[in-house]
Amino acid sequence: MRMAVKKRILFLSIAVLTYTLGFQFIPQEWQYQASVANVFPIALASVAYFVFLPILYWFFIIKANEQKPWKLILIFSLSSVCARYSFPASVAEYFEFITWVRYPIIAVLLIIELYLMFTIIKSLWGARNLSGDPRLHVIEKYHNDDKKLTLALPIAWEPASWYYALPKFSRQHVKAITNLSLLSASWLHWFSLMIGSVVFAGVSYYLLADWSELVAIIVSSFIGYGVIFLTANYRVACHYSIYSTDNKLVINNAFFGLMSIDLTEIENANHIQWRSTDDSEQLSLGRGKRGNIELKFKQQQTYFGMMGQFPTPVDKIILQVDEPQSLLDFLTPYVSASINN
Repeated sequence: MRMAVKKRILFLSIAVLTYTLGFQFIPQEWQYQASVANVFPIALASVAYFVFLPILYWFFIIKANEQKPWKLILIFSLSSVCARYSFPASVAEYFEFITWVRYPIIAVLLIIELYLMFTIIKSLWGARNLSGDPRLHVIEKYHNDDKKLTLALPIAWEPASWYYALPKFSRQHVKAITNLSLLSASWLHWFSLMIGSVVFAGVSYYLLADWSELVAIIVSSFIGYGVIFLTANYRVACHYSIYSTDNKLVINNAFFGLMSIDLTEIENANHIQWRSTDDSEQLSLGRGKRGNIELKFKQQQTYFGMMGQFPTPVDKIILQVDEPQSLLDFLTPYVSASINN
């Protein structure tokens, strides 16, 4: 596992532990008395919420994953919410503004829900004139503008999910050269996630209904809508993980990760026997901690992970594919022409 991924997981674990301990050990009643027993838990929680976690977020998420600094507002907002509901009432009143934020949040969620339905219909209608993966059109259009690409690419995942989830839309898709070896290609994996998604949607509705039935409906419907993404994830892993179109090699790490590489930018392609212990920081795609194909590039290429939210520049990539020779046979003419030139 790459260090950047380890840091994301480590931060999430520490954040969950910190907030959980805050809710468990901060006294619910507190008197304004100058004693260590009264002051220490709240002071410690304040430092943990508003100093320790933001600093950790800066180094483990923003720096390690090359994210935008403005995202620090996310952790400060989350800490404010936790402070509002974990601090004693006499202190939590200073975070009372969070309560008033509840109603704008509901309004925003409702707007997002309506906008989502609008974009689905509009995207599906507009996609009738496009051939292939809508995400590739976005990358091609905004590849010289990082800001627009960062905003547009996650939106393009929406029509792409329908494109891949419904066989009728992708019936004319280019055939795969080979496929990555992925757990997502298992129907049992897909079925398990579908059941889990339905159960999670029901549980979220049950837990939120007492607080706000409207929010419960919105949240559970968002989760339930994930079945489209899960189906797209399964079908991409089965049929479309590695293919070529418009002189580009497209690599789909199931549905949630994507690379589009100009074939002329591939410097070398080798059959190898690689394990993650050889280089744990190397980006590798495929099931297990091994790889059988190495692609080296003339200049850095970008892997768009987590639906485009974590773009990663790479000089080479390791793949674990089902039929390595098929991929090598396809790439040989391009690599040979590059060397001859």
